[in-house]
Amino acid sequence: MNEAHRSGCPINLTLEVVGDRWSLLVIRDIIFGNRRHFRELLNGSEEGIASNILSDRLKTLLEQGILTRADDPTHKQKAIYSLTEKGIELLPVLAQMAAWGRKYLPVTEELSIRAQLLDEGGPKLWAEFMDELREMHLGPGKRLRPRPRAPSVFERLRAAYEEVVARREKKA
Repeated sequence: MNEAHRSGCPINLTLEVVGDRWSLLVIRDIIFGNRRHFRELLNGSEEGIASNILSDRLKTLLEQGILTRADDPTHKQKAIYSLTEKGIELLPVLAQMAAWGRKYLPVTEELSIRAQLLDEGGPKLWAEFMDELREMHLGPGKRLRPRPRAPSVFERLRAAYEEVVARREKKA
């Protein structure tokens, strides 16, 4: 066993990579918000992540092989963060955490609607979404299954979120 780790337990080792307060939230924002630039991640954070914390978490996620960083061809001073296969495969973990949170914690409708849809769709929907993420982050031809004719999972999740937000704004 590597002495840099407390134990060889898979749960412990996973927590050493993504168990801090912010890492999974950064991954969440990349997956569900398609936030791929530093400023988008910083300004779009529901929880208000500090820039130094975001910078540190991005560095760690890059070092762990969960994200990659590439220069943005549209802007010389911007970088684009993308999920690796290792990062994409965290989707079921996030879906399960969200389902547990919806069941036991006082969540808001707008921030839990995507979790509800993923829970209802189960592993089949997760696999479909992971294929979309592969195409978005790894490039064309990286899907494991043919693209379905229905609207994308990403679009369905986004539309459900926007519908709840619009309904809440209308009531206010």
